[in-house]
Amino acid sequence: MTGPVPARRAAAAVQRALDGRHGVTAPPPPPPLGWRAGERALRLGTLVVVALAAALVTGRPWVLALAAAPLVLLALALPSGPRPEAVTAEAEVEPRRCFEGEQVTVRITVSYDGAPGRLDPGVTLGHGVRLDHLAVGPHRVDLLLAVQRWGRWTLGTVDVDVYDKGGLARRTVRAELGEVAVFPLAAHAGLTPIPVRLPQRLGEHAAEQRGEGVEVTGVHPYVRGERQRRIHWPATTRRGTLQVHQFAAERTADTVVLLDALADVVDPVTGTSSLDETFRAAAGLVRAYLRTHDRVGVVSVGGATRWLQPGSGQGYFYRIVESVLEVRKDLAYRTEGLSRLPLPALPEGALVYVITPLTDQRIFDILHQVRGRANPMVVVEVATGDPVVEPGDTEAELALRLWRADRDAMRFALVERGIAVVAHRPGETLDLALAPLLRTRIHGGTR
Repeated sequence: MTGPVPARRAAAAVQRALDGRHGVTAPPPPPPLGWRAGERALRLGTLVVVALAAALVTGRPWVLALAAAPLVLLALALPSGPRPEAVTAEAEVEPRRCFEGEQVTVRITVSYDGAPGRLDPGVTLGHGVRLDHLAVGPHRVDLLLAVQRWGRWTLGTVDVDVYDKGGLARRTVRAELGEVAVFPLAAHAGLTPIPVRLPQRLGEHAAEQRGEGVEVTGVHPYVRGERQRRIHWPATTRRGTLQVHQFAAERTADTVVLLDALADVVDPVTGTSSLDETFRAAAGLVRAYLRTHDRVGVVSVGGATRWLQPGSGQGYFYRIVESVLEVRKDLAYRTEGLSRLPLPALPEGALVYVITPLTDQRIFDILHQVRGRANPMVVVEVATGDPVVEPGDTEAELALRLWRADRDAMRFALVERGIAVVAHRPGETLDLALAPLLRTRIHGGTR
């Protein structure tokens, strides 16, 4: 059984949804306790009071007859038994973890003793949550919510008004929907550049050292004990001695993705958030390297430094993402200062991707720390767009030129220090930015 939601409630739900999109996440005041008069009782009571007042003012007793009909309706609507005393509401949310744009199903079960009455829900949504569907039954309320932005969010609350059988009194019970973890959509990435030096662990990347792999790097004279099926007959014929294939050892790589969460810059033209694109690019990189069975870790800097040691396995992707979801839990970017990166977060020789819009000067302190540990490093610049300049505003045009020159100087300084800098634009595949890194292996710094 479903029924339409009253216009007042629907309008309130829409307004709360609009407020949530703009970051208004203040919790609603607690509902009143106990039973109180409902809208129907207030309307009928108002008619009775108006009729009595009119009779007193005009001095005509026959006006009292106008109060007869509301009084009869009130009498007929009085419940035959006691009103429900124990009223509870329990919410079931499925799933608790999802990706951006996916839907979450909420079922609120209302339990009460006595005769069934009407339910009237009022929905207060959290930030980044949209109400797509609402259905009301005799004992439950079903909602279909859509989560629009990544982060760890509170879905909101639902205040359910439970009316008695006659609809004269109501009682409000609140159901807390709890939190939901929303993962960012991973940018498409398939390329996995590697550094010059790789750890001594078996993997899928061809190392510069000789070993038991599948990539042929040359030939060498036959040594007793080597497999005869590896003999390279053309080289043997030319040189007159047995020559065998030489293979490259296969090693795994350690990769750390460092996220710049110091600020969230919004493109003035497209409205794209740099923090959104940073995490989507990071998710794409993590997935690409985990597919090649590499170990991947994550570090996020921005007030509080969060990190997770490198690990492997497809299930590790969710651990990595959940470790940084707290960055966007309440839209509060704490910037008390930057602490030093912990030693276990950056293993020796690990390839470090720094994903940043290059808008906060403090990120250069982090780059200096990574460079001081001699880790090979790649800076992935997230494009934020140029500031909007009104036509004919010469001062703004000059400021824009200076702003562009300052950014070019920052990139030049990084390249001069031997740090690879690539640009990633929103909407483009990440492979376009990483493709130039495949020309040669990434070198590390010096201590």
